[in-house]
Amino acid sequence: MKLSANHFFNAQQKCLTLLGMSGVGKTHLAKLLSEQDAYFHYSGDYRISAQYLNNDILENVINRVKQDDWLKSLLENESIRIQNNITFDNLSSASAFLGKVGNPELGGLPIGEFTRRQALHKKAEIKTMLDVPSFIAKAKQQGMSNFINDAGGSLCELDDENVYQVLSEHTIILYIRASQDNEQTLIKRAQTHPKPLYYQTHFLQEQLAIYLAENQFSYVAQINPDAFVRWIFPRLLEHRKPKYEQIAKQYGCTIDSEDLYQCRHANEALELIAGAMP
Repeated sequence: MKLSANHFFNAQQKCLTLLGMSGVGKTHLAKLLSEQDAYFHYSGDYRISAQYLNNDILENVINRVKQDDWLKSLLENESIRIQNNITFDNLSSASAFLGKVGNPELGGLPIGEFTRRQALHKKAEIKTMLDVPSFIAKAKQQGMSNFINDAGGSLCELDDENVYQVLSEHTIILYIRASQDNEQTLIKRAQTHPKPLYYQTHFLQEQLAIYLAENQFSYVAQINPDAFVRWIFPRLLEHRKPKYEQIAKQYGCTIDSEDLYQCRHANEALELIAGAMP
């Protein structure tokens, strides 16, 4: 969706796809804009988890429950029932499904199972992004012409031109570029709270080989899952940055996270976005 700054600022319908790492201010921007006008908030992570990975997530939980013979018997005779309670603010079960690679005794996943789940996540994210046009239409039916696609940080790693083309035709792709201070904050957060992440297959294989060699490990099963996430996150950040830049250059526009954090009102945020347009 190519608009001039003036057309965007005065448009009755504003549709945005927010691009960038988790923690750069996507949710902050969504809340700012929603204070002035009604926006349909489309959470990519929620849609992935609640729609396309729901059965896989639930199966993962059930299989873990069945490891306890007592709970297994209750489940099989239908004395208890397990449901997936995914919400916008609580995606813990989805995060647990994606998991971390490494030593199973430390909560890690074998490399084969880890890569299988990574592939499922990628397919789910592609489908979720291609659903955006239909949800824009649903938003209009509900009386909300404005739309925010709060995409996951891994959107840049899909390498799917069809996805980016569809998003650019129906929304303005807005890349929120992290400042150096913001990047350091993201890295520190990953050190204290290492969480499951999506990695492109070739990137993961390259980094695993380096990590194994550096630590003189022979097998992935020797890896401490949290330690690996702490080690790989800064590398993942550098891996994603040029991908974000390329998508923004070809399909959208860019604002800086520090400038966004200075915005206190919706109009200030809209002016910032408009100023990034041709």
